[in-house]
Amino acid sequence: MRAIDLLHRWTGGIIGVVLAILGLTGAILVHKDTWVMLPHAGDALVRDPGAVTRATERMVAASGDIDSIIYASDSFGLNQLRLRDGAGAYADQAGAIVTRWDSQWARPELWLFDLHHHLFAGDVGETVIGVAGLAALGFVVTGLILWWRTRRTFRPRLLPKRLSRPAIVMHHRDLGVIVAPLLILSALTGAMMVFRPLAGVVLAPFGPPAQLSKALAGPKLESGPLNPRLDWGTVIGAAHRRFPDATIRILTLPKKPGAPIAIRMKRADEWLPNGRTTLWFDAADGHLLAARDALAMPANVRLFNAAYPLHAAKVGGLMWRLVTTAGGLALFLLGSLAVWSFWFKRPRARPV
Repeated sequence: MRAIDLLHRWTGGIIGVVLAILGLTGAILVHKDTWVMLPHAGDALVRDPGAVTRATERMVAASGDIDSIIYASDSFGLNQLRLRDGAGAYADQAGAIVTRWDSQWARPELWLFDLHHHLFAGDVGETVIGVAGLAALGFVVTGLILWWRTRRTFRPRLLPKRLSRPAIVMHHRDLGVIVAPLLILSALTGAMMVFRPLAGVVLAPFGPPAQLSKALAGPKLESGPLNPRLDWGTVIGAAHRRFPDATIRILTLPKKPGAPIAIRMKRADEWLPNGRTTLWFDAADGHLLAARDALAMPANVRLFNAAYPLHAAKVGGLMWRLVTTAGGLALFLLGSLAVWSFWFKRPRARPV
């Protein structure tokens, strides 16, 4: 038991700051569509394919260096343009540019997203976050083991009575037990999204891990060069005819010669906010090369697609957003106070 206690305390003292950052930024980002205050952000979603086509043509004409377009949704009424070199813009659903930026630092929702997903460190930061998620699962398990010895002194507390080490330890112990199910869900889904092999192992009862990797990779397709006068009505119209119940979510232009145009759509029964139903079009003439229906994917792939909506509270409405917010704030308290009590409130060694 002493070994478990030492492992729990030392690991928490080292990685607690990362978990605190993830908890706080996650709690804020859950409500991003509400606090991004820009003109037309609250507009109702326009679903008409003709209107989407005209807006697309206008956005492409206004910004020739587009990498991708994330279209408006039910909760956010602006299209987001991702431009090269980290620049971007928001446009209304008629295609008119509302605001532009040259780097993510100009938009709080962008740098908060980068902090939560990459710690401002790209792939290395993403790996650190994945490791922190696995560590959080370990904290829950070891914390429950340690709590069991003192379960009779359990008291539900939102905050410690005082910033003394005993009070912080008691608060940490009892709050951790209360939010343990939320921490498990958040940490597991987060780690699964970072480490695909882990997702394959967790979802192995529903299908072989290799099947998951293959389905998410997509097909290898060849395309002609991007036509600057491409008929977007042909592309968008074909996408809607192929999946009449779906809403267009992301349009991605080729990043290298020979790559196709990709469109992601969200079918009515999909949880993933940007959908995983994907179509690929020849960039030269816009004809359909291939299509993938997310609802026809194997069971393990469909379960993996549900990880992000659960993690980011994109399903369940306001109630689940509030529950997820509470879990994020609890993780912030657990992580930050663990670091504080470990490094700054450690008991002084008694003189010999």
